[in-house]
Amino acid sequence: MREFDDKKLVRGRSHSILMENRERVTITGVQDVDSFDEASVLLVADLGYITLHGFDLHISKLNLEEGQLIVEGEIISVEYSDHDAMGGKSGGFFKKLFK
Repeated sequence: MREFDDKKLVRGRSHSILMENRERVTITGVQDVDSFDEASVLLVADLGYITLHGFDLHISKLNLEEGQLIVEGEIISVEYSDHDAMGGKSGGFFKKLFK
């Protein structure tokens, strides 16, 4: 019988981004939305932060239990960054709202 180390493989939810005609993006593996307005959406994903930039952006669906977010509008860019690069932000928009 093979012995395993005490270290466990930690896996988050599956992460994917599906963009349709730069007008609608579906993202999975979402933990929280940190901030949003019509020009940008900053979200916390299992692997770091994701920032969407665009015009007339609005969140049409947010399900944190399933880790799914759908944003509609004119999407210009999708940017990844590490948790450390964002200054260690924590809490998120909705956690701050419902404190």
